[in-house]
Amino acid sequence: MNIMVGYDQSNVAKEALALAKKHAKAFDAKLYLLTALAQSPELQLEDIQKAENELERVQIALKAEGIACETHAIVSSLTAGEDLIQFAQDNDIDEIVIGVRRRSKVGKLLFGSNAQYIILQAPCPVVAVK
Repeated sequence: MNIMVGYDQSNVAKEALALAKKHAKAFDAKLYLLTALAQSPELQLEDIQKAENELERVQIALKAEGIACETHAIVSSLTAGEDLIQFAQDNDIDEIVIGVRRRSKVGKLLFGSNAQYIILQAPCPVVAVK
């Protein structure tokens, strides 16, 4: 079984990772930990390196717990939701675990909702964690 976690170092992402760890142990699954960064003039090399370092730190901790893990920092012009769906389709992901932040209706309208996109477009079950 393959479980993918959208990880952006936020508190809800950490909660999603905690649940994904439980599922990985229960189903003897491999975790795929993804951070999606939007390609833009504001994105600096340090931001990418910081994300990769955090992913590596988490990967080491997961492997110490006996959980198989693969990490990816994706930089593209797509939204984070589109990047995660594309990865799930390309890598036969069986379950996606994401953290969900509360946002007002106006906030969703202005900024979109990656979680909503993932839930509606995912090729597999999605578990949303608050």
